[in-house]
Amino acid sequence: MTDSTPTNTTSMRIGCGAGFAGDRVEPAADLLDRGDLDVLVLECLAERTIALGHRRRLRDPAHGYEPRLRARLAALLPRAARRRVPIVSNMGAANPRAAGEAARDLARELGLDGLRIAVVTGDDVLDRIDLGAPALEDGRPLAEHGPVISANAYLGADALMPALAAGAGVVLTGRVADPSLFLAPLAHGLGWDPDDLPRVAAGTMTGHLLECAGHLTGGYFADPGRKDVPGLADLGFPFADVDAAGTAEIGKLPGTGGLVSRATVREQLLYEITDPAAYLTPDVVLDLRGVTVEDVRPDVVRVRGAAGRPRPDTLKVSVGYHAGHRAEAEISYAGPNARRRAELAGEIVAERLGRAGVRPRTGVIGTPDGECRLRVAAITPTPGRADDVCHEVEALYTNGPAGGGGVRTRTDEVIGIVSTLLPREAVTPATHVLEVSGAHETA
Repeated sequence: MTDSTPTNTTSMRIGCGAGFAGDRVEPAADLLDRGDLDVLVLECLAERTIALGHRRRLRDPAHGYEPRLRARLAALLPRAARRRVPIVSNMGAANPRAAGEAARDLARELGLDGLRIAVVTGDDVLDRIDLGAPALEDGRPLAEHGPVISANAYLGADALMPALAAGAGVVLTGRVADPSLFLAPLAHGLGWDPDDLPRVAAGTMTGHLLECAGHLTGGYFADPGRKDVPGLADLGFPFADVDAAGTAEIGKLPGTGGLVSRATVREQLLYEITDPAAYLTPDVVLDLRGVTVEDVRPDVVRVRGAAGRPRPDTLKVSVGYHAGHRAEAEISYAGPNARRRAELAGEIVAERLGRAGVRPRTGVIGTPDGECRLRVAAITPTPGRADDVCHEVEALYTNGPAGGGGVRTRTDEVIGIVSTLLPREAVTPATHVLEVSGAHETA
């Protein structure tokens, strides 16, 4: 069995089944069951997520892809295969090849013989960045931030086109710009030319609107009493009906919670844009100043009017580096004068850690005579110093003040993220196609 988005059709319905790595699976399954989709996109990769993936891969070369990949695909692949709906996702994270192999193994177990799984690589550019180059965030050389562990270029839609042309039922990538995950299947299915800037801009805008899933249907938008959204316990995820000219109608499935309105769409439209006149992506410089957002009917909004200029000559690169070790520790105090006792506990910990050169952040939440919780947090250069922070909070049990309890501590390594630019010609995407054979149904 092979799957592919339709080509040169008059319209497409594209759905978003995840907006981050920890997103719910049920709304994506619902979109496949009832949404009459042409393609489903799962956007699961944040800047820090891929750096953490590289850390896992360093520990075990077979890992580094999204840990929930198997569970997510187990729920979605059978549905997608029955309806011949391709799935496009960046769950490959720091190890797209291993992700493809894991997906192939799962598909074989599910009996999906003939399914093609395309893996897109080329975003890993750790061996090509200049550590003396300035970080976009602060102008300091990359090497000054700390030991660099990862560098991933934001690929564009062109990197995904060979995978879609190969008829892949699943496309797994590493770092791809979020809107590009949506633009690629739209351009492939609707037959858009990559030099057709109005359509590329329209597809990029649609991808930007869809990329955060529940953001668009009222999840992150909700603020009770100010921006009320119904049915958040059953929030539906969005889809877009996109015509050949690029006009999109955003909606969600009937019977799902949430809200699609001019307000939810406009809020997402401006999310992470920086400059509405020049949003830089690998595919186009997007200009949103002429965009119109129109309510068509309940939970359906029409969006059009994006403009574009030629794509940049450089690609943004997300660089991960070791930024020390974080310690977090908490302890509770209850009863009369609880807040003052918690504050005194914070003062004690800060004084003792200060002698060792650690400057923790302390804070107290709670009511003066009810229950209060002290939180102590610090970034330290070594794991041992992080352990010291936690130990000082634990020592409050008997060293005062009175009535402390419920200590919880945690330490972990901190991965910092900065960005830089790399000439486009220094990045070489590649596509690897795996085909499921010898599939068998599991009992």
